[in-house]
Amino acid sequence: MTGMTHAMLKGSNVPLEAPAVRAVLRWSPGADVPDVDASALLLAADGRVRSDEDFVFYNQPRHPSGLVRRLPKKRVAEGLTDTVEADLAALDRSVDRVLITASSDGATFRAVRDLRILLFDAAVSGGEPVALFDVKPETGEETAIICGELYRRGEGWKFRAVGQGYPTGLVGLATEYGISVDDGEGPDSAPSAPSVPQPLPRHAAEPAYGYPHPAPPARPPAAQPSYGYPQPASPQPAYGYPQHAPAPDPTFVLPPMGPQFIRP
Repeated sequence: MTGMTHAMLKGSNVPLEAPAVRAVLRWSPGADVPDVDASALLLAADGRVRSDEDFVFYNQPRHPSGLVRRLPKKRVAEGLTDTVEADLAALDRSVDRVLITASSDGATFRAVRDLRILLFDAAVSGGEPVALFDVKPETGEETAIICGELYRRGEGWKFRAVGQGYPTGLVGLATEYGISVDDGEGPDSAPSAPSVPQPLPRHAAEPAYGYPHPAPPARPPAAQPSYGYPQPASPQPAYGYPQHAPAPDPTFVLPPMGPQFIRP
């Protein structure tokens, strides 16, 4: 599997000579760029998985056969990578295709920059890719994309550039190919949202603000004037002027007046 790198267009294919390949997804990181995860689906001739074990993703990074596996993510000079490795020559004949997919975490592929898939001969370390395909979202609303597929052709294998997107995420893509996803256990499932605490019941006599007031006494206190010191028992005005004048005394006599008030 030597020679020049094939820069592929969507829908094109290239024959593979190596018995095992590494499919590397690579993209440019950034503050608003979501994380990208590589996955693989092993399909039978009817286009569906034989069982849920044929789904290799971050929660199940290795196929039971050990022939398809997900490698750790890496940071390289060109960006971030996530890789799926497949030993094509050793796969059971019931496996007709291997889909290489990408899913985004927390945002659509509109925010993912420079996404491409590079195909390497797994037996060659540090070699040039055999093929590369720049993956472009068609609508920008995709949260999962089939980047390419490895498929049988006679006794050999070929690689096709696909670029088919799904707005339903990795769960939607996987279920379309026969994966059973239980509620709360799928690859895109998130923990259930915490329950919102309900407000405590308020008492009818609770004050609107401040610390709780003491409970009212069993017997209300005797009525007191609203202002000042205790007043006489007789009814008096609560406060202020004028006051009611007392009744005149009939024996009261004015004092003698001075000369200025005597008529001549």
